[in-house]
Formats: sequence, structure tokens, C-alpha cells
Amino acid sequence: MLSKTTNDKSMASTPGEPLHPRVVKLRDFAGKWCLTRKIVQSNGDEFVFEGQANFTWQKSLLRYTETGMVTAPNGKKLQAERRYFWQQGESKQIDVYFEDNRYFHTFSNAAPYAEHICGNDVYTVSYCLNRWPLWQSSWQVTGPRKDYRMISQYQPD
Repeated sequence: MLSKTTNDKSMASTPGEPLHPRVVKLRDFAGKWCLTRKIVQSNGDEFVFEGQANFTWQKSLLRYTETGMVTAPNGKKLQAERRYFWQQGESKQIDVYFEDNRYFHTFSNAAPYAEHICGNDVYTVSYCLNRWPLWQSSWQVTGPRKDYRMISQYQPD
């Protein structure tokens, strides 16, 4: 399991700084975000995503839509997009669902990490919210044919 804080020095808190200066709620994510992502395979190959994440209200849910371009290690560029639904849970946590409404994972300021098991693959995430409105998600993905780390950084657009 990943640690509850990030290894990325740009998002780490400084000594004496509270880990979470305020509680980040679902409504705080609404709007457009510049998104950059690195996907580093266990063999060292690195993919880079650059694009935008947009959280829009759909009744009491936030629809998360990201669009952008992925650059492969060989320089080839591919269009990419993904969608999720985020909702405020009963205990103030944020519940994340796939676009087809299947449950994905839950996180909160108090527990900014989660695990999702899909067949033989394990997806472990750690959210860094301590520099809000800059925030980050770090995924470690392992399985029979998967072994990569994915770090996504968000900043207001």
C-alpha cells in the first residue's frame, strides 16, 4: 500500500504545515482543472498525459470528464478521455463511481487513500490535498500484466 502522503516534493507539506489546512468537500472540485499525468511502467517507459479535467454538476453528483493527449515513449500522440461520477458520501467522504455507475473507490481528508481490486489487478491510490487548490492523485497498479505508477496533478484552469 502507498503511504498516505506523496513522494513528489512539489506537493509535500513543509515542516509545521498542517497536512490538510481545511476540509476539501465535493463542491470544491467543481469546475475546470489543468491536468498533467505521468504513467511510469516498471520497465521505465514513461507516458505523459496533458489535458483538462472538468467537474460539472449533474443533480447531486459531480460528473468528472477528462480529455487530452497522451504522448507515448516513442513520441506517438493519442487522444484520451475518461469519465467518472463523484458524490458526497453520508460520512462526508467522496465516493467515486465508474461512468456505468459501478462503485470504484472512496476517499476523504481523513483517509486520502483507497484500494480497488479488479480481477487479479490491484489499484491503490493516494490523494494529496494539502496544497489545495493544487492537488494530486498517485496510483500504483499491479497485476499479472500490469505494473505501473500513475501520478496526476491538478491545478485550477
